[in-house]
Amino acid sequence: MTKIDRQALVRRHTVEIAQADPAAALTVGNGDFAYTADITGMQTFPAYHDQATAFPEGRLAVNTATMSTWGWHAMPNPDNFVLADAMTTYDSPRGPVAYPDKFDMNSMMGGEIPEEFRAGAWLHANPHRLDLGRIGLMLRPEAGGAPEEDPGALKEPHQLLDLWTGTITSVFTYAGHQVRVTTVADPRRARVAFRIESDLLATGQAAVAVRFPYASDGFFATSDWTAPDRHTTVLRPLGERACRFDRTLDDTTYVVRLDWSEGEIATAAEPHTFELKTSGTALELVATFAPEDAGALGRGEFLTIEGAANAWWREFWTTGAAIDLTGSTDPRAAELERRVILSQYLNAVNCSGSTPPQETGLTTNSWYGKFHLEMHWWHAAQLAPWGRPDLLERSLNWYLTILDVAQETARRQHYAGARWPKHVASDGRESPSHIGALLVWQQPHPLYLLELLHRGRTEPQRERLVTRFAELVEETALFMASFVEERDGTYHLPAPVMPAQEFYDARATEDPTFELAYWWWGLEIAQRWRERSGLRRREDWQHIQDNLARPHQRDGVYTAIATEPYLRRDDHPSLLCALGVVPENPLIDPAIMEATLLDVLADWQWDTAWGWDFPTMAMTATRLGRPDLAVDALLMETGKNTFLPTGQVPQFGSLLPIYLSANGGVLAAVSLMAAGWDGSDTDCPGFPKDGSWVVRHEGFTPWP
Repeated sequence: MTKIDRQALVRRHTVEIAQADPAAALTVGNGDFAYTADITGMQTFPAYHDQATAFPEGRLAVNTATMSTWGWHAMPNPDNFVLADAMTTYDSPRGPVAYPDKFDMNSMMGGEIPEEFRAGAWLHANPHRLDLGRIGLMLRPEAGGAPEEDPGALKEPHQLLDLWTGTITSVFTYAGHQVRVTTVADPRRARVAFRIESDLLATGQAAVAVRFPYASDGFFATSDWTAPDRHTTVLRPLGERACRFDRTLDDTTYVVRLDWSEGEIATAAEPHTFELKTSGTALELVATFAPEDAGALGRGEFLTIEGAANAWWREFWTTGAAIDLTGSTDPRAAELERRVILSQYLNAVNCSGSTPPQETGLTTNSWYGKFHLEMHWWHAAQLAPWGRPDLLERSLNWYLTILDVAQETARRQHYAGARWPKHVASDGRESPSHIGALLVWQQPHPLYLLELLHRGRTEPQRERLVTRFAELVEETALFMASFVEERDGTYHLPAPVMPAQEFYDARATEDPTFELAYWWWGLEIAQRWRERSGLRRREDWQHIQDNLARPHQRDGVYTAIATEPYLRRDDHPSLLCALGVVPENPLIDPAIMEATLLDVLADWQWDTAWGWDFPTMAMTATRLGRPDLAVDALLMETGKNTFLPTGQVPQFGSLLPIYLSANGGVLAAVSLMAAGWDGSDTDCPGFPKDGSWVVRHEGFTPWP
């Protein structure tokens, strides 16, 4: 079969924007750093994209922020709150156990926090991810005039995101003159580069504005522009064409270096604002961000960074896997291909860094900028089947840095091993929550992700992985083995436990269907890693695997949990993950799971579902031999499965205007639908064989 023309495949999905739109923000980055631009290719109109303003008005907007995996801030903690201040004691078979569950989202969002939740509120919101600064154009209708604040004043805007090279090109007319901006990000450093071309630079009607905000501890806010006295910015010249900004926000410090081709920078009238002017008609500018202790920051040149970015993206698209749906007669094929291409770009920019990503990546904040480890699978699992194991391994190394924290959590709860948290910043300290403290489906994730990584590597690399992660695998499984409760020879997942469908009473919930199957699979992976290390399978783990409780059934279908109310028909239909996300296992009967899938499809409140639920159903349908249902589920027409022209998938308006778990989920589902799994006996098992789908694919690693 002829190889796929990858450049043609990628470039037919170039993102094109022809008018200002507060929801149409484009991002360049490298997984550890990202810069999000408006219609000008810079951050010229931050108020226009402000989510805090748009949300109460019912409008969709995406902040234009600059963020990283290392940039964090914590508000002062005069009460010296610690995790123990947010604990509640639960009865358990191991005796009284304290969980950090004293947190109330509604009171925190409303601003009136009862005394008992004050500690939990501070610990939940701190640390939060930091907006490192905004770099935009300062446009004026005439020299010396007031800066333009209305993007509607731009005429004939035309913006392209060339996915093949990772380049944003923005062209528009202002005050009768054309402006052209080229924007790229360094593929390896926290650095963004611009080339600005316009006569307006020479007339004094265009300049570059560099603005620094204070941090915000709001749910989705990235910045606070109303507190100039709470932070400092010190400008330090570095010769004629460079400067350094030293930033201090409470205990957080970082630096920004600016390099430019010609011109002068000066402090502007507004606090923490600086203006770079030039007398020429072209300006090249590079901004480098780093923690204060990062050492000397060398000069950045636009052409060097542009070349590095172009080369990195060409390598990204020409290695790994690809899928081409050209020739398909199903009218949905072009849209699915678009979603696949844009999701790969967004995932690489936002989710392929040295820590697990937050659900909105490095584009904007959600849940205070922290990441949810139960979502790590949805962001990262697809990287190995898509032939990009290097990008997956980046974030798996982070688990090693917090292994001692996870071990202490398990010890405090009278378990063996390491218990992984749900809602965390890079330090690994869990955030108080009545859901997160009791959630368990994130526990097998590192095992599954490592197994996928192992499959994506060749032998010498596999040996290195087994050695490097041996302790992590063992400690993760030890917790899982000690978490179960044996009754009359059967092992249960006991209360208190919160399933992935997060609306059950944890104190009364037992044996969630998905988690039971995932427990078996996680222990099985740990057993395989022991064998790879030259050790014997553990008999006590095997005994648990062989005697795990079978998932509860009612009327010929599985229920979500084994206790009342058994099944709610809203939120995540996560019980389907038990065969789909999880491969075939002895706890799940495929015939019963097919009946369960049909039951869910026939009766569910889809307006309450989330973006990764549709890939979940597609993966289940694929493993059950129902490709017709796989495509229909993956492309279901419903609000939270809508992909914007930018590839983003909004969930709750400006509260959650992007949701990268949905993008990663599409990639996971499509890789399974195309490449299948060990033992699948047909190519493209997730696509109908009625002639309506022509699927060419290459480079995939099959799933387990």
